Amino acid sequence: MGLFDSILSQVTDNPTVKNMAEKLGIDPEDAAKAVAALGEAHGEEGDTVEGAAAKTGMSADILSQIKDQIGGEGSLSKFASMIDKDGDGNPLNDLAGMASGLFGKK
Repeated sequence: MGLFDSILSQVTDNPTVKNMAEKLGIDPEDAAKAVAALGEAHGEEGDTVEGAAAKTGMSADILSQIKDQIGGEGSLSKFASMIDKDGDGNPLNDLAGMASGLFGKK
């Protein structure tokens, strides 16, 4: 499971994401994908919105509005930190640990 999928699984049924989608006139599933893509792109090199646009195919304008609705760049760090269980700044090692736990190899 990648960072995108992990964030997506945590925000898909979030009432705040659903309300934001309604406010912006987009599908809640698309809003959840946008939040996950923004959270993932935040930790990568380059512009966060452009990176999320490349991942989702959504317009940078909508993604920028979503970023602003969830609290800007600072909030994106919170989405990434939800996955970073040990707080080392690298959620990938935590995802690897989760994956190994799924297959009984801890």
